[in-house]
Amino acid sequence: MNPQRTTPYYISAVQRATPTVNGRLTEIWIEPGDRLLDVLRDHLGLVGAKRACGRGECGSCTVLLRGRPVMACLVLAARADQVETIEGLADEARPLRQAFADAGAFQCGFCTPGQIVRGVALLREGLPADERALRQAMSGNLCRCTGYAGIIQALRRAAQETAPTPVATPTASPEGSG
Repeated sequence: MNPQRTTPYYISAVQRATPTVNGRLTEIWIEPGDRLLDVLRDHLGLVGAKRACGRGECGSCTVLLRGRPVMACLVLAARADQVETIEGLADEARPLRQAFADAGAFQCGFCTPGQIVRGVALLREGLPADERALRQAMSGNLCRCTGYAGIIQALRRAAQETAPTPVATPTASPEGSG
């Protein structure tokens, strides 16, 4: 008796998604297991988030999801509704990018987009005043070239440059003077 041969088949569960990426509504077709990193790079051509560890250990793929830094290699694309990438943060990150250059905070540049994205998130919420807390806040983004002194210095410099300038209020002069 001959056992029946079956041909393996693949059932596709492609679904439509409409995330807002860098302020623009997009329409993409994804599979349930597609990672946000792959969709950004392969479907939308946004290659600033880097493919590196694939396990959420290095931070090279950091993007903002609803304003919070996440590692795009760990996020399912179907769960991503509001995404900001390094490309979309270009204008806002200009002072931080300049501070990175001035402080020598990068060498090879591979980790820089993730560092900048996480830095923008920290600048938005206000940098921790304590050096140790700031280092802890940046600890999800690894740099194998520079160490972190230049990165911390760049974040501090950018925070000073982007801080709102206090407006001096005139003091009232006592009546009859003058």
